[in-house]
Amino acid sequence: MLTKTQISAGGVVFRQGGQNHEIALISVGHNARWQLPKGLINTGETPEIAALREVREETGLTAEIIEPLDKVEYWYYATEQSERIRYHKFVHFYLMRFLSGDVADHDDEVNEARWFEITRAREMLTFESEKAIIDRAIEQIK
Repeated sequence: MLTKTQISAGGVVFRQGGQNHEIALISVGHNARWQLPKGLINTGETPEIAALREVREETGLTAEIIEPLDKVEYWYYATEQSERIRYHKFVHFYLMRFLSGDVADHDDEVNEARWFEITRAREMLTFESEKAIIDRAIEQIK
């Protein structure tokens, strides 16, 4: 079986929402799975530039990077042109401060982008690895 490596980048975008902090999440796929915004790094991009671009495209938000949070590693399988491929994926996540924009301005790859209170955002996430990223973000925001 063919194995490919993918490298992506994304972010935890936060803002002050009343008494609590809020985080922007995206809903993707047929099952409307909630996750952090992220995507592949294009040729010539740094992980930081890719993370900011992906956040802007998938959430409609402009943000600034505060600091790196972690690099997540996992494996998944996909079929391309009738061939089964195993992917080794790495995702660089960054803590980001919201600057401007509206979650209604997300791209067509996303079902919905929405702000959630930070602990509610953690509960909404599908993947345990992303919940751990939120835990790190909570510690850094404090």
